Amino acid sequence: MVDDPAGGLDDLLDTVHHRLGAGVASPETLRDLLEAVLVVGAGLDLDTTLQRIVRAATELLGARYGALGVRAPGGGLSEFVYEGIDAETRATMGHLPEGRGLLGLLINDPRPVRIRELATHAASVGFPPNHPPMRSFLGMPIIVRGQAFGSIYLTEKQGGPEFTDVDQTILTVLAESAALAIDNARLFEQSRTRERWLSAMSSITSRLLIGGSVPETLDLLVRSVRDLSSAEAVTLVDTVDGDAGTVIATTDPRVTVTRDVDFAELSAGAGRAATLPVSGPQHVRGALVVSGEGVAEWDPDELQRLASMADLAAVALEFAHQQRQQRLLDVLADRDRIARDLHDNVIQRLFATGMSLQSVSATAEGRTADVLARSVEQLDRTVREIRTTIFDLQSGEATPDAGLRRRLLDVVGELTAGVTPSVQFSGPIDTLVPPAIATHAEAVLREGLSNARRHAHATSVTVTVSAAEDFTIVVGDDGVGMSGTEPRSGLANLERRASACGGRCELRSPESGGTTMTWRVPLR
Repeated sequence: MVDDPAGGLDDLLDTVHHRLGAGVASPETLRDLLEAVLVVGAGLDLDTTLQRIVRAATELLGARYGALGVRAPGGGLSEFVYEGIDAETRATMGHLPEGRGLLGLLINDPRPVRIRELATHAASVGFPPNHPPMRSFLGMPIIVRGQAFGSIYLTEKQGGPEFTDVDQTILTVLAESAALAIDNARLFEQSRTRERWLSAMSSITSRLLIGGSVPETLDLLVRSVRDLSSAEAVTLVDTVDGDAGTVIATTDPRVTVTRDVDFAELSAGAGRAATLPVSGPQHVRGALVVSGEGVAEWDPDELQRLASMADLAAVALEFAHQQRQQRLLDVLADRDRIARDLHDNVIQRLFATGMSLQSVSATAEGRTADVLARSVEQLDRTVREIRTTIFDLQSGEATPDAGLRRRLLDVVGELTAGVTPSVQFSGPIDTLVPPAIATHAEAVLREGLSNARRHAHATSVTVTVSAAEDFTIVVGDDGVGMSGTEPRSGLANLERRASACGGRCELRSPESGGTTMTWRVPLR
């Protein structure tokens, strides 16, 4: 900061006078140049800075028209700001220059160009329809940190047929000052961009830490990426293989959450696309797919920020996974507690009650003895059913390595929807039944339950499975019984399975109704 504006301006005058030497005609010209330099560096907004540079150069050197073209990463111009052309004329001119002809020469060979007649230059390609006539031309590259940022273009020198050596020298100084102003503006814009990205990431992280909804957090993530980057559409995919996955969150109206897509579909119609891996602690969990218009390459800094968001998405997915695991552990712990309560309290009380009834029945006679015997039998059946329930609570979800008891319970649950079955297990089923018989057992139980539901129209089903000297499956129902006209394919299949294991299968349907299927094979 300069404490004394007048004194500071005089110091700048001395510095620039030394740089320009005797080429500049008067102190007034020097002062105008330095005032232009100060105007150029007065702000930090890049777009406004570019416009100030063009306006200052046009006014300082007496040009009717001025422009500044920003070099695109892949060649051509990515931005073009101008002075001297009114809105009505601009509306009839068509598209802005794209970096061909003489403008392209300055892009590809960033050196000063001064021409008396534009039309006579070898690189000139003429003007589009309704373009104002332009003859004299002065172009100056703007070099920022050793790289060509763009160029200043001035045309139609007022008060003379062409731009002079002094004009070129002044524009050189102004271009160097513009480079400093542009660099400062870019650094400021980069810091603001980083601040916005960090703020978005902080907001997403805070949501996760306070236990917010993971789907809502991921939706916020993809929307933040779209708003902060040059992407038009952002999609977070849970990958299935290298080319496809399930959409978790998206800003793309073409796709919906939970839809299966491939990456080629997400990139279809986009000028450019990038796929960032969403990597968990041990493997890739998904991908962040961003797409946008144009064919220019992604800015390396922007790709780095996108990669940081992909890493944050990985944290969110891992957090969701941990939440699911914790919920499962809570459910299992609660089921284990219920199982312990059933075993330690309910079964013990029932057992004690049964013992009391048995002691009373020893001295009872007649009808009282029969009632007590049936009550004890019902208590025994209830204890067996509770033990089956305890095992079901403690065994959790079935897996390919689950025991036979667990697999049979799953068959019961699958085929008794709408009916509350009575299920009893007895004996060391998981350890005593060999795999060859266990494979038949699942199919037998499935067939027996299917018959009870489809053919017998049963409302009550009883399943008893026991393992001792024989392995036995009994399926009983209260349905309409057997009429004798049913297809025997299912029963024949049960008999073949029993015969293959050296056993037998029986089907009984008493006059009172219902059907009982008994499948019995030896274990020794």
